Amino acid sequence: MTTQEDFEAAAQRAQQLPGKPANTVLLQLYALYKQATDGDVTGARPGGFDFKAIAKHDAWSALRGLSKDAARQQYVALVGELAG
Repeated sequence: MTTQEDFEAAAQRAQQLPGKPANTVLLQLYALYKQATDGDVTGARPGGFDFKAIAKHDAWSALRGLSKDAARQQYVALVGELAG
């Protein structure tokens, strides 16, 4: 099981990755972080031409139903893979 301390340490490591991950990976990190901290997405899907906000909302929405604990574990594992 991943502890809150492990999760917070991974969040710090994510800010210091050796190179910028691909946009799909960044969206995955964002969605897992939001699911782990806030739970299921709330609010309406952004409209218009704010494509970045739409992509973030869709990525987070795809994790609907995933527990906060499971999201923390996946986040820590993904950051571990990226950090090497």
